[in-house]
Amino acid sequence: MSTELSQILRKFVKFLGPGIMVSVAYMDPGNYSTSVSGGAQYKYQLLFSIFISNIFAVVLQCLCIKLGTVTGRDLAENCRRHLPRKLNLTLYIFAELAIIATDLAEVVGTAIALQILFGIPLVWGVVLTVMDVLIILMFYNTDGRNMKTVRAFEIFVSVLVCCTCLCFVLEMFKISVPNKLELFRGFFPTKVIFKEKQALYISLGILGATVMPHSLYLGSSIVKPRLTEYDQKKYGRVEARPSLSAIKYALHYSYAELIISLFLIATFVNSAILIVAGSTLSGQPEAADADLLSIYELLVHFISPAAGLIFALAMLCSGQSAGIICTMAGQIVSEGFLEWSLPPWATRLCTRLIAIVPCLIVTFTMGERGISDILNLSQVVLSLILPIVSAPLIYFTANRKLMTVTDEYSDFDDEADENTPLNMDHKKVTDFTNSPWLTWIAIAIWATIGSLNCYLVVSFLLGADVHF
Repeated sequence: MSTELSQILRKFVKFLGPGIMVSVAYMDPGNYSTSVSGGAQYKYQLLFSIFISNIFAVVLQCLCIKLGTVTGRDLAENCRRHLPRKLNLTLYIFAELAIIATDLAEVVGTAIALQILFGIPLVWGVVLTVMDVLIILMFYNTDGRNMKTVRAFEIFVSVLVCCTCLCFVLEMFKISVPNKLELFRGFFPTKVIFKEKQALYISLGILGATVMPHSLYLGSSIVKPRLTEYDQKKYGRVEARPSLSAIKYALHYSYAELIISLFLIATFVNSAILIVAGSTLSGQPEAADADLLSIYELLVHFISPAAGLIFALAMLCSGQSAGIICTMAGQIVSEGFLEWSLPPWATRLCTRLIAIVPCLIVTFTMGERGISDILNLSQVVLSLILPIVSAPLIYFTANRKLMTVTDEYSDFDDEADENTPLNMDHKKVTDFTNSPWLTWIAIAIWATIGSLNCYLVVSFLLGADVHF
């Protein structure tokens, strides 16, 4: 039994990486101000919003893993291949807007962190975020035939994620929570969300800041290198669609790694932000509308200068990792929807510059206040786009024709090589289509996120004090 368990653990270790990279999308600087506002106004009562947002994220990301693993193509590529051209181009425009809006949050967070830690002016901080991310991504290659490069990149991102988590562990040690039961109860449903509009707005803001559109394209793409590696080693060749044995080899371990990563990393970081705010800033009116720089100043004032610096360091690490992941997602979107033939560095540069230019303009003309406004605007855009880009994901994974695999490799004869003719009678057919209950759960999540996000945006446009 212990030998079997050790084999499972050794195999699981080989799959560590993609889930951690996906979790980065759920803990970027765009989440911080909303979580701080929730903690300052309602202490620990909105931890349930973070928990349920993570549940929604797990379901959608598992569908992404299934789509990428079974079809061998990411969400953007499947849109190009299976949807009408006009619909595909429309979805591409929305996906590109989501990438830009997401990247704005990473750029803003990194620039503010650089200003706090090193005194670098915001304008230069914004410019630096172009160079560092591109330099790092120069060394990344998604070719599964070179898994050493892929794993080295995953380790690098994982180190940034670990640094972010460590910063919030240190923050947790600097606070005091006398009533542990009150904190624990925060993870369960509470009436305050429905009794007070402001609590509902903040809860929806947490949901919108957590479930990010670009993570769907990323999650469906980064599972592919391990499938390519498996088929290359076992069969000596790689087809557009993974073999049935590769799918079965990878699918369940990919699910497990993703779920564990999201709960241990994304849920922890987002919860820690709210807990720190709830324990130290509760009842402080200035914390309700704090932007990233104001949060730093509040932590310095109410906890200690060290707490403020730790927060800034966490923002730098999360901003860097999220910026890298967002730029990768931009490349996946461009190449998947449009089949760009540009070199990867050119695609990444275009994606990064599109986000940088608005930030530079706003920084030059409006300063810090403008940076805060553009961050809020980016979250509004993301809230509206998420239901649009997530709909095809549910459609594809519920499509029996797309999710049924007829194995093109001879799994019944391990001695067969690429020149061995395949007997049609020996081909194995497996259906990976969503079960009816999973499809309805996914539709319910999609409808809930879409309707609540629309409600949030309409309330914002009508003048309500909404937090994104």
